[in-house]
Order: sequence, then structure tokens, then C-alpha cells
Amino acid sequence: MNGLKKVAIVTGAGTGIGKYTSLALLREGYSVVLAGRRVAPLEMTVKEAGSFGSQALVVPTDVRDPVSVRALFAKTKEVFGRLDLLFNNAGIGAPPVPLEELTYEQWKSVVDINLTGAFLCTQEAFKIMKSQTPRGGRIINNGSISAHAPRPNSAPYTATKHGITGLTKATALDGRKYDIACGQIDIGNAATDLTARMKDGVLQANGTVAVEPTMDVEHVARAVVYMASLPLDANVQFMTIMATKMPFIGRG
Repeated sequence: MNGLKKVAIVTGAGTGIGKYTSLALLREGYSVVLAGRRVAPLEMTVKEAGSFGSQALVVPTDVRDPVSVRALFAKTKEVFGRLDLLFNNAGIGAPPVPLEELTYEQWKSVVDINLTGAFLCTQEAFKIMKSQTPRGGRIINNGSISAHAPRPNSAPYTATKHGITGLTKATALDGRKYDIACGQIDIGNAATDLTARMKDGVLQANGTVAVEPTMDVEHVARAVVYMASLPLDANVQFMTIMATKMPFIGRG
């Protein structure tokens, strides 16, 4: 089924950044494994891909579950024979309530998906990438502007995105001997369903509520495709792509 096509896994591929990146990779000629908890959005991504959808594979996956993650990578290897790119994109946030009011369950859910899920997928990607011929591959982690600066009432999300930065650095270091490159894309205010609320105003660090500019999510997809296009002896270690006028530089 694969031929000479490069093979990518995208987590959280049914909506938002994951969906648009999957579509961009398919148009670029990749075979793309679409991973996510809900089948219907994944299948909608395939439908939106049109003729390119013939090179997509839907694999329902819960990145919190080691068994589910192992099944995702086993299916990828079974169908396509190798793995060239993993985009660790799956992520959620917690309700924007004061830190002291967060429940343990809300904290754990964000950590399990955003950080532990990325680790579990990275671990399985290593196992395939270091053993295949040609050897190696690339891992791109979705970091977020919150890997640099928090929003108010965002402790779980911000903590996990700072953790992703540490995971990116450790993965880049540990992957060298296997020709595995790892980089991180930090995204600010891409226009998706998750950022729709910004049109009505969101809480700022000084306590005010302000409308924030957004950017077309296609720009993010193109940036990921660029990072993925490099030969394995070159790597974008960190890239920040954001709405030019969003309140990040000078936030707080």
C-alpha cells in the first residue's frame, strides 16, 4: 500500500490543527495514519482529503492508554511497513478556573493526554524508527505559546506544555544515535474551534477581557510540512508561529 511514500502518524487528527496538518501532509504525498479517540471526525478528515484520502488510514486511539498506543504503531507498521514522521498533536485543556479550585481529575486528564500521551507515542516511534531501513525519522511536538508564557487559570495546560519542551529536548538528544530528529512547533492563536472564543474576548493577565487576533490554521499546517520536509541531518529545533498581533510579546 505504501510504495515509496513517506509515512506519518498524526494524533488528534480529527479536528483543528491535527486535521489541517493531516490534509496538508496527504496533499504533499504522505501516507497518513489518522489517530484520535472519535472515529467520526477522523473519517470526516479522510472525506475532506478527496482523492488524497486513499492514502489515509483511520486508527481510533486513546493516547492515554499504552495498549491503544501500541496498537496504533503496530497497525501503522503492518499496513505501511515503516514510519517517517510522528506529529504529537493531541491535547486538551482544563476549565479556566482558579488554580486552587481545579480537581485532581481535571489535572490528571490534561497531563495524561498532553504529556504522557506524547511520551507513549514517542517511545513507540523510537522502536520503529531505529530498526527500519532506511533508519531514522522525525518527531514534531505541538508545544504551544503556553510552553513559554501562561494564560490566567491555565496551570495544567501550561505545565504540560513546558513539559513538552523538556520531552522535545530529551527526545532530540536520545534520538541522535538512531538518526531520529525531534523538533517543536509553538502555536499561538490559530483559528480553530478551540480559539473561536477569542472573538468574544478572553481573560488577560491584568484582569481585563480583550478580543485577540487569530491566524489561518493553514499557516500552521504549512509550517509542520516544512519542518517535516528537511533531511534528517537538519532540524528545526523550535519554531514559534503566531498571529502577529496577539498579546504574547509583552504578555503580562
